Amino acid sequence: MSFKPANHIQDLQYFGEFGGVNPSISDSSTYTFLSAKTMFDTFEGNADGCYLYSRHSSPSNLYLGEALAAMEGTETAIVTSSGMGAITSVLLQLCNVGDHIISSRTIYGGTYAFLKNFTPKFNIKTSFVDITKLESIEKAIDKNTKIIYCEVVSNPLLEIANIKEIAKIANKHQLTLVVDNTFSPLSISPAKLGAHVIIHSLTKFINGSSDTVGGAVCGTHELINLLRNVNDGAAMLLGVTMDSLRAASILKNLRTLHIRMQQHSKNGLYLARKFEADGLKTVYPGLESHPSHKLFTNQMNKEYGYGGMLTIDVGALDKANKLMEMMQEKNLGYLAVSLGFYKTLFSAPGTSTSSEIPANEQKAMGLTDGLIRFSIGLDADIERTYKMMRQCMEALGILKFKKLGKIT
Repeated sequence: MSFKPANHIQDLQYFGEFGGVNPSISDSSTYTFLSAKTMFDTFEGNADGCYLYSRHSSPSNLYLGEALAAMEGTETAIVTSSGMGAITSVLLQLCNVGDHIISSRTIYGGTYAFLKNFTPKFNIKTSFVDITKLESIEKAIDKNTKIIYCEVVSNPLLEIANIKEIAKIANKHQLTLVVDNTFSPLSISPAKLGAHVIIHSLTKFINGSSDTVGGAVCGTHELINLLRNVNDGAAMLLGVTMDSLRAASILKNLRTLHIRMQQHSKNGLYLARKFEADGLKTVYPGLESHPSHKLFTNQMNKEYGYGGMLTIDVGALDKANKLMEMMQEKNLGYLAVSLGFYKTLFSAPGTSTSSEIPANEQKAMGLTDGLIRFSIGLDADIERTYKMMRQCMEALGILKFKKLGKIT
């Protein structure tokens, strides 16, 4: 049987303390004890069901973590104050001075900056490779390698990682495969393909309303306990705690993720096919022209589609900027970073979310000045959206004029 992540979320039921259909929010930073011994036992991690201080854990955060673990099919999960909080905590927990990381060369700019500029302070080195070429991963492994890191769908080039085969390499060399699944929640279930640790920026599709920043680490009890350890746990000591009110809000939104991802995917595929037919250089995993279309199809949970992220290349940065400004003026979306909102978001990643990557490296990986990254929204009439976007492109000379049906 195929894995059904939305069913696992659906099957979770939490009751509020007064019988509410939503669990009660724990709006406390500290918790009281009836005995000093129970406080001591809680500090030592030997008192189940007791809470000490919200930087350690809280009921609201644990509810959300349990739901995310169910979604990803892992033993447990921990939530953090941001996606970068999740990423940095995991990498610093698993690596010591002198260790080596192998990372995809196409990753979120913040992750790239952390690996390229920050971890070298601790003599932790990173080799950036083309993650789509398995031989490049094998070649980069040395005696100090501890982690293989990649994004399931890469930001911003939408390259697809072969999680099953990369996991085989990781297991062969006793390495930990850490994957960021922010771009493809529900569509891809990395743990079922062999990944050891799954990271999310909850800010994006999972929350879906661009009003909250958060992150999550899904993995084994052993790893999550290490991250939470009061003596040497990275998530504990770096203070990447999620606020309980935010955790409760994200948990509510998680329940509609399957419906939203289906609509994001439906709209994304429609626009990608139209843009490609118009002659635009379009990258979307659902297009047969995508070099990893078959790979994505073989890895995916098919009912959730190919996701809501696509890119087009209009040839130059000034054209990209003018087009995005015009689309915003026409209420087609927002010129903004991030993704997963109900409205379409668009940005030129070379000068925004990937700006931490030097220009020469951007060029080497194929990140061009004219590239626009779209996070496609939940538009009810995607045909109307396409016609209006096309009119913007015609007005700027990106596409030649073509008579379309009436826009209503």
